[in-house]
Amino acid sequence: MFLNGWSIWCLILSLQVSACDLKLSGDDSQEVICSQHLSNCTMEDELYLALKKNDFVDIQKLTPDFELCCKDKAPCRLCLVIDAEIIVRAEADSEYEDHSGMDEEDYTEDTRKQKASMTVCYNAEHFMPTCKRVKFIVKHAAITQQTKAKVSMLITEPAGVSFSTPVHIFSVQPSQMKHITAPSLDKVCSQKLHEHVEECQVPRLLSVVNEEKDRVEMKFVGRNESPPSVCLQYEQRGKCKSWNNQTIPLYSVAPCMCFQVWYEGNQSYRHSQSCPFRNTSKKYADLFYRNMLNNVSVSVSQGQMSNHRSMLSWNVSAPCRLEGEVWPCHREIRCREVKGFRQQLASGAWRQDKGQLWKIMGSFQDIDLQRSPCVMVKVNGIGHDLGPFCFNNTDRWRWSLLVVGVMLLVCLTAIISYVLHGFVKRCMWSCHHGRFVKVGTPCHVVLLSPPDANAGVSESVCQLGSLLSNHGFSVSVDQWSRKEQCTLGPLPWLHSQLLELKTQGGRVVLVLTLKALKRAEEWTWWYKEAIKTKSGGNDYPQICSPYSDVFTASLCLIQADKEQGRAGERFLLVTFDSHPSSDKSLPQLFQGVPLFHLPSKTRALMTELTVGSTGRGSSQRT
Repeated sequence: MFLNGWSIWCLILSLQVSACDLKLSGDDSQEVICSQHLSNCTMEDELYLALKKNDFVDIQKLTPDFELCCKDKAPCRLCLVIDAEIIVRAEADSEYEDHSGMDEEDYTEDTRKQKASMTVCYNAEHFMPTCKRVKFIVKHAAITQQTKAKVSMLITEPAGVSFSTPVHIFSVQPSQMKHITAPSLDKVCSQKLHEHVEECQVPRLLSVVNEEKDRVEMKFVGRNESPPSVCLQYEQRGKCKSWNNQTIPLYSVAPCMCFQVWYEGNQSYRHSQSCPFRNTSKKYADLFYRNMLNNVSVSVSQGQMSNHRSMLSWNVSAPCRLEGEVWPCHREIRCREVKGFRQQLASGAWRQDKGQLWKIMGSFQDIDLQRSPCVMVKVNGIGHDLGPFCFNNTDRWRWSLLVVGVMLLVCLTAIISYVLHGFVKRCMWSCHHGRFVKVGTPCHVVLLSPPDANAGVSESVCQLGSLLSNHGFSVSVDQWSRKEQCTLGPLPWLHSQLLELKTQGGRVVLVLTLKALKRAEEWTWWYKEAIKTKSGGNDYPQICSPYSDVFTASLCLIQADKEQGRAGERFLLVTFDSHPSSDKSLPQLFQGVPLFHLPSKTRALMTELTVGSTGRGSSQRT
């Protein structure tokens, strides 16, 4: 238990002994208290390498302890208290004072004395031992062949010792060793005196949701004028990554996101942990939960057991650890569950990777891989299942090549007729518009969804992809390529599509919504700030996602094209609603990139994809 001050410490010790002689050292940092048989107690430093044996003193017992010393209004400090029980051996020639001419009554007074001393040392790990020698005088009435006494030493801020530090206390004569650990900072800060302990002072984190700017703003309240140190973590026991920003994009917030905040100092100051997004209103709780679900990734692969039999392995990753179930199924009209194989997500071993994503792995044994099994995932808190996520059996695929080859021969005539029909149609369009368009193989179109695509927007994106495909274009839609994105990663998948554009010719079509425009404005602001601070984007919050990261990567590519004077060569913009179409109403990042409103400008979009794929893109369309 910690005491309120040196005066209380001395008072308690005085209750244990009948008398107390006290003397402070010159720096007022140490005290020594002796029992009634001893007087003139003093304590001084002694070099460990020049230790001397105790003078006529045997140390019988050492009892170390830690206390909190608080004096006046000064900050409390950590103190080491060492209680020693000793035996003082009588000296052969004790000192006498001249008492000639005294009466017999005067001769009985305390005219005989014996000087003695003892040494006790302590040290923390990786520190040289510090030794203290206590000198005292044995009173006349106590001088016998063996005198028992007690000595208590108080050492303020012992060298090399801080909170939670293991300390060794030992004596040389006779050899004794005691081990003790200083109290932890958490224990100290839980006491009533925590307000007087400097290391217990921690800043308080306040988070405010700014819906107009789609971000969360953080503020810190504390006594210290200097800004605190902050690190971000997912889950309370997750890895904590340094965080130097005061805002977080709203789409990046997950319910398990936590922060650790502390003040930097010469010592290890206390860290406070705050998870501000756990207990929020239902509106924000649902939003943060959807953010997390948008970043759930599932992959399926073939594994092998120790008996060389095959098994179906699965991997689930998410910003937060999930509760739910995983089970295998065979894909027919619907994915029919294989009974008896359900596994719980919560009971598995979740691990966090370098990107702070939580991952869990599992497997289903004795599953027939010839039937190309799939995996379904149910997450507690949502009304629908995720999946199916399927495993492609390469052996079965090879056997299917024969069937595919026959189908290709059957369809070859129809394909050639379609290509010729498109060629004639383009020639007629070229003649009608007074110019000739070079016609080659159908160009490649990469169709990217906005990061916040809801059911209606997703359906419109898929319909546009089907329309382009029916008109002879080679189309890749990010919504149709989720498995490839889970396997390769979203950014490598996008770069692979750009390589196809470079080989076949074509454009990237970016679908815009109001949320996408806001994201572009936010990204542009972050990009300018990153250039100013030369941070390289290390402080921008990233949640690895096979969906939203593709949109963010496309913004980087558009910015790179604009800086090279090639805006509009690789990218086109489309919108399905009444978003403004003039250059002045678009974010600066999109100005100069052709924009088409659908469905009214669908034909113009087809023309741009046909003509623009063979040369430099034209100016903006409306």
